[in-house]
Amino acid sequence: MSIDKIATVRLGTDGPLVGVQGFGAMGISDFYGDTDEAAARDTLDAALEAGVTLIDTADMYGKGANEEFLAPFVAAHRDEITLATKFAIERTDDPHYRGIRNDPAYIRSAVEGSLRRLGVDVIDLYYMHRRDPAVPLAESVGAMAELVEHGLVKHLGLSEVTGAELREAHAVHPITALQSEWSLFSRDVEHSAVGAAAELGVAFVPYSPLGRGFLTGAFADATKDLPGGDFRQFQPRFSGDNARRNAALLEPVRTIAEARGVTPAQIALAWVQQRAEVHGLAVVPIPGTRKRARLLENAAATRITLTADELALLEPIAAQVAGDRYPDMSSTSAAREG
Repeated sequence: MSIDKIATVRLGTDGPLVGVQGFGAMGISDFYGDTDEAAARDTLDAALEAGVTLIDTADMYGKGANEEFLAPFVAAHRDEITLATKFAIERTDDPHYRGIRNDPAYIRSAVEGSLRRLGVDVIDLYYMHRRDPAVPLAESVGAMAELVEHGLVKHLGLSEVTGAELREAHAVHPITALQSEWSLFSRDVEHSAVGAAAELGVAFVPYSPLGRGFLTGAFADATKDLPGGDFRQFQPRFSGDNARRNAALLEPVRTIAEARGVTPAQIALAWVQQRAEVHGLAVVPIPGTRKRARLLENAAATRITLTADELALLEPIAAQVAGDRYPDMSSTSAAREG
């Protein structure tokens, strides 16, 4: 059976042409429990068949295991995909430790590790995963710019930065993409980052566009419905009273989905995709999945255009969400907004 390919869009003013929806590979190796590797590889094949060409990973996913898992797929399809990875979150043998490193020496070491694990000579899009405010942005982005000069990286990206920080970084070296959480449940990036990205011609790459699966209705309370080892059990908005309150917010999503004969996930993704039109910038969400059927379902959402009335029903949701995105919000852009 042939699969219709999704539309394409350019990342930034001079970045690569990619499918309007990308693929977030994190869950293959980390955070969401055990993975069926054969099914995950079939899902990657489905992504390419559907025109989902932006493949997103990071050196901290599985402490490098995710990059290693992707390496054979990358080798087989190097000219067909845009490969993105990230540095800055440092992990150790302590499963609870998360450090943030933005210093130039660390950046040079990190890119060498990612290149080795991915089995490539150059990374198409290299993100700073989180910002350490103790390190001047000019130093970090300057070090990243040197990677471009040396031919190790083609384009630069940032994650979880404010609008002011994006402007500051862009003045040092052009930033192609900004990756931050953006969904019906998480809209804090609209405070300043989205406007700055639109002004600068920077593409926006929303991660967790399905609210880590909560917007799909797949689970109602993470502590009751998800297996041990799933990190969503520790996210404030997905358990207890917060989860009960937030589950009730899904009613308009379900109502619209039922009327259209599609899934709630597709409505949630269509809303994110339509932010491109609303805010005047390229938007390439990167939902993650380990199943071919879900990948194709997600890709089909790019062909849904919500009406003004439907958008109005969805508009109030984010303001009513109970609980933060993380137990510790200190490394997010929201924590540094003025």
